[in-house]
Amino acid sequence: MAKALWYVGDGRAELREEAVAPPGSGEVRVRALHGAISRGTERLVALGRVPVSEYERMRAPLMAGAFPFPVKYGYATVGRVESGAAPGQLVFALHPHQDEFTIPATMAVPVPAAVPPARAVLAANMETALNALWDGAPGPADRIAVVGGGIVGLLIARLCARLPAAEVTLVDIAPERAALAHALGAGFAEPAQAPRDCDLVFHASASAQGLATALGLAGEEATIVELSWYGTGEVAAPLGEAFHSRRLRLVASQVGKVAPSHRPRWTYGRRLAAALALLDDPALDVLLAPAIDFDELPARLTGLLASNGDARCPLIRYPAG
Repeated sequence: MAKALWYVGDGRAELREEAVAPPGSGEVRVRALHGAISRGTERLVALGRVPVSEYERMRAPLMAGAFPFPVKYGYATVGRVESGAAPGQLVFALHPHQDEFTIPATMAVPVPAAVPPARAVLAANMETALNALWDGAPGPADRIAVVGGGIVGLLIARLCARLPAAEVTLVDIAPERAALAHALGAGFAEPAQAPRDCDLVFHASASAQGLATALGLAGEEATIVELSWYGTGEVAAPLGEAFHSRRLRLVASQVGKVAPSHRPRWTYGRRLAAALALLDDPALDVLLAPAIDFDELPARLTGLLASNGDARCPLIRYPAG
């Protein structure tokens, strides 16, 4: 029997026992070592704020149940293959929070040898960040602002900071996130002090105030890449003032599809493998919060999902880890 986390009501979750089938042809059984909570998306799932229109599109690849509740959700698990092809292989899977599971071997993506298991849980977030960069197409020496210092925003800042001569600033209302930005090679500013006339702005704060800040930082004919997902919430966007006269571009970025610039050549598998390879970066360890034991997860969930909580990734430690 395995244990799995199920969201069962408004802000409530519980661990449930369930049988795990032995692997059949083309399948592997995986014992989880570490996992991660995607704070923004899972907050909306836990609160039942997935819009009815998005019930099908928002299904995670291996989730169970149905929106709004009960639902077994999540998409960041790192474990070791116990049986099936390649026993002993460290793999990443887009699987809900569960300590043991059987999946198709094609969905168990090998983790590069240089990437530690705990850091590998960032793969799904890194995939989102990589897709956003493809949507925004930043270049060397660009002035780039990233509004919102959550995990995805911080990963975008790290990727952009590695571009030659790029001027990258993380913009957030929480000054304590400056240390994370600096550790990743980016600058930091609160909204009032953030640099204007940016060549490119990424918005990942999931707030109307953040979106207004992002629009205000963009230079003439610049692009604002919107990564925030608001669920059932309605967000006022200040599209008056100089939005039209400056000919700004507001572009949606969502990981459910490969960015149009790469879609003709890239599969989902290739993109996820690339995201895992990008985690061969020890600087990213600053993004991992102290691990929480899986059995404690239901009791700790409210604090972990708080919008004003720790910016670092909520790391789950399974018994095998």
